[in-house]
Amino acid sequence: MRIRPRVAAVGATALLCVAATAAGPAAAAPEPSGAGAGKVSVEYFPSPDAEGRYTEVPASAPGRLTAQKRSAPDRAPARAAVGAIQDTGPTDARLDLVVMGDGYTADQQGDFQADARAKVEAVFQIEPYKSYRDLFNIWVVDAVSQESGVSGDPTKDVVRNTALSSYFWCGDIERLLCVDIDKVSAHAAQAPAADIVFVLANTTMYGGAGYSGVQNDVGYDGIATMSSDNDRATLIGAHELGHSIGHLADEYTYDSYGRYQGAEPADRNSSVHQAPHQLANRVKWWRWMGEQDPAGGTVGTYEGSGYHPQGLYRPTENSLMRKLDTDAFNHVGREGMINGFYRYAKALTTTTPTDRPVRSDQRLRAQLADFDRKGIARVELRWYVDGAEVRKARGERVVTPRELGVRKHRGHWHGRTITARAVDTTSAIRDPQVREAASSTVTWTMAR
Repeated sequence: MRIRPRVAAVGATALLCVAATAAGPAAAAPEPSGAGAGKVSVEYFPSPDAEGRYTEVPASAPGRLTAQKRSAPDRAPARAAVGAIQDTGPTDARLDLVVMGDGYTADQQGDFQADARAKVEAVFQIEPYKSYRDLFNIWVVDAVSQESGVSGDPTKDVVRNTALSSYFWCGDIERLLCVDIDKVSAHAAQAPAADIVFVLANTTMYGGAGYSGVQNDVGYDGIATMSSDNDRATLIGAHELGHSIGHLADEYTYDSYGRYQGAEPADRNSSVHQAPHQLANRVKWWRWMGEQDPAGGTVGTYEGSGYHPQGLYRPTENSLMRKLDTDAFNHVGREGMINGFYRYAKALTTTTPTDRPVRSDQRLRAQLADFDRKGIARVELRWYVDGAEVRKARGERVVTPRELGVRKHRGHWHGRTITARAVDTTSAIRDPQVREAASSTVTWTMAR
């Protein structure tokens, strides 16, 4: 399931929904009437502790930004400069985050590189991003603008010629910072791979947006826009990834929604069931009930979630998915995020070919992601011969079949299949299905 796109803004953040792109969760906010091709439904926050609101805006940059050829070309430069903040493994085994800037001229690309690193560092101070950072590749793509800054800053009438057509006053909301999605896609395509995109607008003015479940030819699932030089904008990206990676529901409410009457939501952090039912039937977040939570308080069932003030329950009083006055995911959200990381990435890779038999003296190399030892991740490397663990080899990165006890007797191998397995034993996972998804294996077969 892909959460429908959302966007955050105004004094805090906003999340953007691409209308008719993907089916949302059971408790998703309704599409505004009249939404059609080229339109997006926008959810924005007047302040960090206020409930969200919806409006409708164009999917592309408005005419006032493209008139008289003021906008940058629709296609990315043929040789856009691409670099890496970190490259930890092959793209098919990593979650690839692409960072690009808007409103940075050719002479300001050094400033963009510095801003990109600073923003990434801020997001990756938040758990579980912090502990699982090595499951990400982080690419930077230079988007060179003709003018410095972004449209709508400092006033609505300001128009600047920028590569991605970033602009405040999106949908007539001052702090909602939108982009031209086609231009973003053209630049994202320059990176080796793209699962999620961050756009940094060259401004000190607060604002941002987040798009998830975006349909495109590049393959990314979400975009988060944020001001480059405003610290409060950092949580826009962290919250947005909660939707696009963690498949987490918003935990805030609207008074106008009233009581929820639908089926049990698919989202792991929203439920129609209160604590006694969850515990008795072992559903939803029953494994976390009563635990002290990183977002504060204890895990239980708190009425109000998925936009409905009655009939739906959330795990904690507050969390990053409820308000932007905290940077903490609750236990349920953390587990959902870790599950999402492993949906894209694998902890274990190898440079030893697996498509041909190996010899008894051949070195088998297991490459394990470098998890933060001080964080919440606890990943072990284990070795197996024909399904039985060789405990003495636990944690070894390079072994030979002979060292694992594989022997040949009367022309037959004692031990035919060798498997390396990365097992995430973190206490932040309690769901066995998530635990299984958090494991990855590499297997070799002995030569006859």
